[in-house]
Amino acid sequence: MLPRRILFAAFAISASASFLLCGYEFIRAVSTSLYVTYYTAENLPRVWIAVFPGVLLFIYFYGRLLSAFGATRALAITSLFSSGLIFLCFLALKMGFHFAAAIIYVFREAYIVIIIEQIWSFVNSTLTSKQAKTINGPFCAIASVGSVVGGVLVGMFAVSVGSINLLLGAVISLIPTAFFAVIAYSLAGEPKPTELEAGGKLGHLGVKTLFRSKYLLMVAILVISTQVISSVLDLRFNGFVEAEITETDSMTSYYGIFYARLAAISAILQLIVVPFALRLVSIRVIHVLIPIIHLLNGLILSISPSLKTGARAFLTFKALDYSLFRAGKELFYMPLSYDERYRCKQIIDSFGYRSAKSGSASILELVRLIVVRIPGIALSITAMAISCVWAVLVSSISSQYIKLEKTVKTVDNSDTNM
Repeated sequence: MLPRRILFAAFAISASASFLLCGYEFIRAVSTSLYVTYYTAENLPRVWIAVFPGVLLFIYFYGRLLSAFGATRALAITSLFSSGLIFLCFLALKMGFHFAAAIIYVFREAYIVIIIEQIWSFVNSTLTSKQAKTINGPFCAIASVGSVVGGVLVGMFAVSVGSINLLLGAVISLIPTAFFAVIAYSLAGEPKPTELEAGGKLGHLGVKTLFRSKYLLMVAILVISTQVISSVLDLRFNGFVEAEITETDSMTSYYGIFYARLAAISAILQLIVVPFALRLVSIRVIHVLIPIIHLLNGLILSISPSLKTGARAFLTFKALDYSLFRAGKELFYMPLSYDERYRCKQIIDSFGYRSAKSGSASILELVRLIVVRIPGIALSITAMAISCVWAVLVSSISSQYIKLEKTVKTVDNSDTNM
């Protein structure tokens, strides 16, 4: 059983994540439909390229905050800062500055990963591995309630309220995100760095720590590989949407319903499948099974390309990414140090996550300079190829994680017996 204060802290941080993801559904649907309307889906890779420096700049900002103020205040400040910047973009769009659609698209890619990874850093620093295998699934499910609600609201009100006005939902949601996060930290206590790590002595970004660990570098390559698949499936899916839905608010509504459905499926997986899978099935088997599923979906999309198969492949990827893969991947960080959990994790799961998208976009743009238009089947074949790399890589990481976990347990038992 979890101590009561830890249980309440888990509910508080889940509420924080839920509000964060609810607001993200507003900005994700709106920013996508506005950008596609103003610049077309074919030019999405161009805005993805800008994500690379955008995320890196925000991570550096976060790293300085973490060094100066600690984890609690860093999470609160980044949440409220994001709320203010989104509001400024809202005002710019209302005034007719279409370029704000590109700015808000880039920023949405940055703020969501940096804040959600801070929330996961709290979870990974508060729970034991055994507790996490039980709690991570329900935690994700509670957080997904926000996604479901946000997606449904976007689907219901996009046409009547207007896409731009929906951005206010993201602005407001980040206030309770910060509030509940602070409550969670006050209940569970703020994890403290060692004297060697305090104040960012080993680096505000955690880059040196990352490159000293072969294990973390492999996790970074894993994350990058998964996001290459996400990027090509995302681009394929948005191309189908643009071809079949031409009106902006109708497109926003479609995206809202699609992401609400995605969140609902993710929540079911998180609440029912994840807790049982993590406790009853080998972590290696779980992690290898996921890319095999994506390989099969990529094959179906290659053979029968349509909005239906494109949506299915992208939805399946995201649903597993938000549930089974996410809950299982977070276990990889639990045996690690403060800087590895709070700084290296941001480099891997925020910067790596988004830079993979920018890198994929850069390659796609270079290819377009040569062939003008990339065949859709090339995107699904790329997803299939990277899925094979993913399966081999994650098998090795899982083996190393099992060894690390045993080492930590041995050290803990020795300390207890002294």
